[in-house]
Amino acid sequence: MLEIERKFLVKSDAYKNEAFSQKRIKQGYLNSNPERTVRIRIKDNKAYITVKGNSNASGMSRFEWEKEIPVEDAQNLLLLCETGVIDKTRYEVKIANHIYEVDEFYGENEGLEMAEIELQSETESFEKPDWLGEEVTNDKRYYNSYLSKNPFKNW
Repeated sequence: MLEIERKFLVKSDAYKNEAFSQKRIKQGYLNSNPERTVRIRIKDNKAYITVKGNSNASGMSRFEWEKEIPVEDAQNLLLLCETGVIDKTRYEVKIANHIYEVDEFYGENEGLEMAEIELQSETESFEKPDWLGEEVTNDKRYYNSYLSKNPFKNW
């Protein structure tokens, strides 16, 4: 139940041509406190509730628990969420032995494109595609829970 991931900005939309999957995501937060974030997410025709803990000092690792829930329940829970529902398309791109999840944001976060890669350890090496930009792993402004309250368009 430990999530280890790194986040990067994206320099171009070349990832779209390399994607093997794309899904529309809507997500909101029942609690956006970084110590215990509770997220509701609808990804195409599936829904999830996720609890995340505070990140460690590097910003790469944190507790994560997720459970699939009925879409109807998620739709009702989204109505209870804090202000600022995140709307994005997630593209999945396989590079060597890893999968990058690249999010293209809409609405208040229009113009933001960000890639994440999950790792087995904080020191694991991975291939960086040409479209990958600046690393923002430890910059809390790029957490979706932060973006829901402080949208990219206001930066």
